[in-house]
Amino acid sequence: MKIGRLIRRLFNWCLLAVFVVTAVIVFQLLRFQHDDIALPQQETIFLIKSGSNIKSIAQDLTMQKIIEDPWLFILLAKVKGVETRVRAGEYQIESGQTADDLLEQFTQGSSIQYSLTVIEGWTFRQMLAAIADDPIIEQTLTGKTNEQIMAQLGYPDQHPEGMFFPDTYRFPKGTSDTDFLRRAYQVMQKHLNREWSQRDGGLLLKSSYDALILASIIEKETGAAFERPLIAAVFNERLKRRMRLQTDPTIIYGLGENFDGNIRFRDLKKDTPYNTYLHAGLTPTPIALPGLEAIHAALHPAESEALYFVSKGDGTHHFSQTLQEHNDAVNRYQLKRRNKDK
Repeated sequence: MKIGRLIRRLFNWCLLAVFVVTAVIVFQLLRFQHDDIALPQQETIFLIKSGSNIKSIAQDLTMQKIIEDPWLFILLAKVKGVETRVRAGEYQIESGQTADDLLEQFTQGSSIQYSLTVIEGWTFRQMLAAIADDPIIEQTLTGKTNEQIMAQLGYPDQHPEGMFFPDTYRFPKGTSDTDFLRRAYQVMQKHLNREWSQRDGGLLLKSSYDALILASIIEKETGAAFERPLIAAVFNERLKRRMRLQTDPTIIYGLGENFDGNIRFRDLKKDTPYNTYLHAGLTPTPIALPGLEAIHAALHPAESEALYFVSKGDGTHHFSQTLQEHNDAVNRYQLKRRNKDK
């Protein structure tokens, strides 16, 4: 009997001890959760690296004197069920925030954002150069060929030209060049697939990739947005009549780094796969990164029977239905430019 009472007494003491410890932990956790953090300065920048877990984050917070107890931070994250939902990035932390605020900030991804603008009409090579020059983006593709880059993105059999959407992208520190390209690729696929599904009837384009090729040529032919459907109409009409597109930007793309800024008569005769003066139909790949307006124009050309256009020298073009009208326009506008240059 005495042994039984002793065991019950010990058990009761254990229950009491567990209750007291639990109460202390709960009290400390609640205090930790809602008390303002005491930063050594008014604000600080805290970086969560890609692949970090809640333990390493808590330890880094403690080392930077943002919080006092890493284990309470870990426990708070587990209690709230967010220990696996923290996002990498660079965070601005200010005095007056609480541990609760930090977790919300880290899980919502409210990090400092940087931006890079990819310009409509850039080539893939120009896009890569801009990414490589960005001081925030982590470089993992240096020295890789286009084929290796596309394989790393998960698209080993695709040519990269034209496959990335030109736009202004915002991103946190820790973003890699691979992350950036994959995002731009996915955005292009979203826009292209939507536009392709809503295309006009009667087009000779066989696939969304053909639309991307034509859009890239339209993008390089004019900077005037209102002209894009007219440019598209010319190319669409030429394709219907089995006429060669005869567009200079394809010549320039085919010359690559050998292009010195001037197209010469011999360049029109140089047999590259992109020479639309020699080869009928579309080029084998896009020649640039087309924007949404160029893609839309390729799939919704204007109602026009024009077969020719020539630059007026002011960023716009004169459109003609006959060769005679076109030749007259060429002479008129070329003469105007020659007189202006004198």
